[in-house]
Amino acid sequence: MVTKRPIREAFGSAGRSVWVVGIRAKVVNARHVKNVPGRKTDVGDAHWLATLARAGLLRGSFVPPAKLRELRLIARQRQKLVGQLASEKNRLHKVLTDSGIRLGVVVSDLHGKSARAMVKAIITEQPVHEVFRLASARLKAGREEIFDALQGELTASHCFVLDELMQHIEEIEARISRFDARLLAELESERNALVMLQTIPGDDLIGAAMLLIEIGTDMDAFGSADRLASWVGICPGNNESAGKRKSGHLRKGNLYVRRLLCEFAHAASRTTSVFKSKFPSLVIRRGYKRAIIAIGHKILRTIFFMLKRREYYRDSATDYEALSVQRNAPRWIKALIKFGFIAQARA
Repeated sequence: MVTKRPIREAFGSAGRSVWVVGIRAKVVNARHVKNVPGRKTDVGDAHWLATLARAGLLRGSFVPPAKLRELRLIARQRQKLVGQLASEKNRLHKVLTDSGIRLGVVVSDLHGKSARAMVKAIITEQPVHEVFRLASARLKAGREEIFDALQGELTASHCFVLDELMQHIEEIEARISRFDARLLAELESERNALVMLQTIPGDDLIGAAMLLIEIGTDMDAFGSADRLASWVGICPGNNESAGKRKSGHLRKGNLYVRRLLCEFAHAASRTTSVFKSKFPSLVIRRGYKRAIIAIGHKILRTIFFMLKRREYYRDSATDYEALSVQRNAPRWIKALIKFGFIAQARA
């Protein structure tokens, strides 16, 4: 955007005004400045953008501060590593299944503490009864089921591939840990905002840090929760003609934020909160995927007002006083009995 500002010269008796042309750049959405088809030239685009700017029809998009732009490099590379880790874990599961070992059937997490110990024992070709001893007693599957699942025909090729996959998995996990430590160290100044975001059902420390890096803490840059949802691309499209509502597909937005919000929505739909009570009705009417997007949209709007007002999340469907009493009542009663307050009250 081109602006003119007058500057009075400090010398000369005439006191002439000199106009200096300055440039104030804005990043705008290409959909908002689209011109009539068939007139696409660089000169024509420049004239059209200047016309829209003079009319005040251009609205600048969100440009994060320099620090957040640098941290985005770390956060987005971390997400790539998480995707690679999931791919390698799935591959390890497939190789175990190919060898006839059905360990994934009897354990909920093939990379939990007990299951990983058994997989490493299998890779080193230990006897089945030695691998069986590493099974945790907390596993829901019966001992006979676990023993049968460990029966298989493991070849030298299987052991080689499993060993390489396990080493790669542990290497990626170590890298992700280093990325997490760097992110949290860089966001030490935003500790209050991180603690605030963790009060939302389904959010954790790393999720809060990843989200904070993408949208920042200054909600005045977006102006309203609707604009933030539109920028992320998680709000439904508005497609209505002649009184008929047509399919409103999601627009392209910040895919990294949308991924985080979907993860939060999956966890919140299983946590006692207002999001869990809303989820079943959405699933019946709109389906599972659209319900997750709707819950993510609701979470994002909640985050906007939390950051804008600097307030912690308080669930409207939760009685926090009753939860506190339920959690602490046994300890309180023991303390009252210990110090004799209940006996004095009965007397």
